[in-house]
Amino acid sequence: MRFLLDDEQRDFARSLDGMLAAADTPAAVRAWAAGDTAPGRAVWARLAEAGVFALTVPERHDGLGPRPVELAVAFTELGRHAVPGPLVETVAAAALLDRLGALGDEPAAAAWLPGIASGKTAASLCLLPGAGSGAGPESGAGSGESPYALDADSADAVFVIDGDTVCLTEAAGPVQPSADPARRLSRPLGGTVLVHGPGVPAAAAHAAEVAALATAAQALGLGRALLARTVTYTRQRSQFGVAIGSFQAVRHRLADALIALEFAEPLVYAAALALAADPESSGAEIAAAKVSACEAAYAAARTALQLHGAVGYTAELDLSLWIRKARALRGAWGTPAACRARVLAPSQGVPLPAAWKGAAE
Repeated sequence: MRFLLDDEQRDFARSLDGMLAAADTPAAVRAWAAGDTAPGRAVWARLAEAGVFALTVPERHDGLGPRPVELAVAFTELGRHAVPGPLVETVAAAALLDRLGALGDEPAAAAWLPGIASGKTAASLCLLPGAGSGAGPESGAGSGESPYALDADSADAVFVIDGDTVCLTEAAGPVQPSADPARRLSRPLGGTVLVHGPGVPAAAAHAAEVAALATAAQALGLGRALLARTVTYTRQRSQFGVAIGSFQAVRHRLADALIALEFAEPLVYAAALALAADPESSGAEIAAAKVSACEAAYAAARTALQLHGAVGYTAELDLSLWIRKARALRGAWGTPAACRARVLAPSQGVPLPAAWKGAAE
């Protein structure tokens, strides 16, 4: 199987990288954390013009998708530049609505998918325990914790899945603390029934798989950015008259981070290919990509923090925005333990935890 990107996909990645490099995303992240979403939504609009949100929307609803490989390419760049907002949740909501439309609930899909594709609609998605996968935008160690919706206070639509029902919520509770201040978590409150039927759990499971893949790609790009910034810093900072990057111990830490990212990258694209080929049986591949990419990004964050020294702990340093996001993504849409169990379950008969049970049934 070929995991290398073709010329068109590489050009797409380069165009997103160039656009986001000029967009001052650190300022947008800080503004988003403070509750000012305007700079982030300006970046969002440019991403929509590039076709990012259309990648999970079918052509019949003004989209380009589903195109999982291109989605992984795009979210790698979004992670590289730490773009704020419910990016993962929006494409996951699109996958949910698309699947519901294919199962016969076309009015809901027609009402929301064109807006998602155009970037006019930022959506959040909340799966209550037992709804599809149980994983959520900030999963805890256990599967019984009450889930939160990401950026429910600023999203244009918040979809909550409870069993065989999809609700459109009307309000959100107070913002809760998060490892990443730009990930504004709150409990959805109330809502009206949008779709009800036996096809909802399967559609929710599919949406959770898309979310896990997008999170894995986001973490991969995040880890790449952390490593690149740390390598640059170790070449500039000196001790005993030489750059610290010349020390063997420093080189070993950087090499370990690089190897982890290099091993994670083909798993991410293999998962994207698996999702494109057979969405119903790609769960193990997506779980492997999720745990590998997020653990690699988390290791890169720890390495960056240590090698930057005391300055790495300061909130004023842009690096902190990437470090905090790496910790949050590690548990989002599938904890490491849940993902490892998901990988082992098909071949070794390991019982699936509740956080992944619905996605495999």
